[in-house]
Amino acid sequence: MAKATIVPWQGVREAPIVLVSGPEDYLADRVFRELRDRVRSVHAELEVTDLDASQYTRGSLLDFASPSLFGEPRMIRVSSGETTNDDFIDDIITYLDRVESDVTVMIRHGGGNRGKRMLDAIRAYPDTIEVECAELKKDADRISFVSQEFGRLGAKVEQAAVIALAEAFSDDLAELAAACSQIATDALGAGITKDFVDKYYEGREEVTAFAVVDSAIDGNRAEALRLLRHALQTGADPVPLIATFAMKLRQMAKVGGFKGRPADAARELGMAPWMIDRAKRSLRGWTGPTLGAAIIATAEADAMVKGDGRDPVYAVERLVDIVATRGDRG
Repeated sequence: MAKATIVPWQGVREAPIVLVSGPEDYLADRVFRELRDRVRSVHAELEVTDLDASQYTRGSLLDFASPSLFGEPRMIRVSSGETTNDDFIDDIITYLDRVESDVTVMIRHGGGNRGKRMLDAIRAYPDTIEVECAELKKDADRISFVSQEFGRLGAKVEQAAVIALAEAFSDDLAELAAACSQIATDALGAGITKDFVDKYYEGREEVTAFAVVDSAIDGNRAEALRLLRHALQTGADPVPLIATFAMKLRQMAKVGGFKGRPADAARELGMAPWMIDRAKRSLRGWTGPTLGAAIIATAEADAMVKGDGRDPVYAVERLVDIVATRGDRG
């Protein structure tokens, strides 16, 4: 049975063996940096060595981890565990039988079946800490991430501002973290509001995308088309615009089709309560057939902007028109 202690990415702590698993590279990099800085704050002379498991040369790990004359702390960071070669697998398994107390070995494994023998051995070692770095796919997870970032930075922020930021940077966690840091710095200690966030990132295409989509879903055709034209004129890409339509309509379909107890909705749908409430409000004026037609139109538009059509701008304008008129293809 696995003996490793499993912690979330925020819970990393010192251990002789640290396995950083999961596909989210930004969080994995954050784990590496935070543990390095934590050890270095106590041992300024910390020596860090980087190894690539996919291009590993037999014996390297054992050489770098061999007992030091002066016993100074060392950290060995191993990347590409998910594409490791057999030499590293053999060496890390050998090393687990003679782990050095003054060495921290951190192994990054992004997922998949490669290196199972290695993973099983690492997880069976009783002093292993496994740090899980799963992708933050759900809106609720990204919103929680933003709240934690501002908390870590000591910034006061209202929930509406947190939601706006999480939506604006839905595809890039590194950019989202950078945005939190920049806003916290520029707010100069003042409370961060949604208006502050909107003005700060005015013109950013993801922010504009949500304004376009919300107006279209609410049935405000003229405003949606106006916002769309402004977005396109300022360089917005039709692909993320259509992706935003797909996300919003998918949420509406999930909420509209839920037949269970209201108290169970958040757990069964994987959505935060406020997201469910927003989807319910968005569903006003929609029916099953019109929502279905809008979803089909979104899929068609997505294919058109990715190569099936000649005019991406026409494709997204047509989609805005269809959604704003409740799925009516005219």
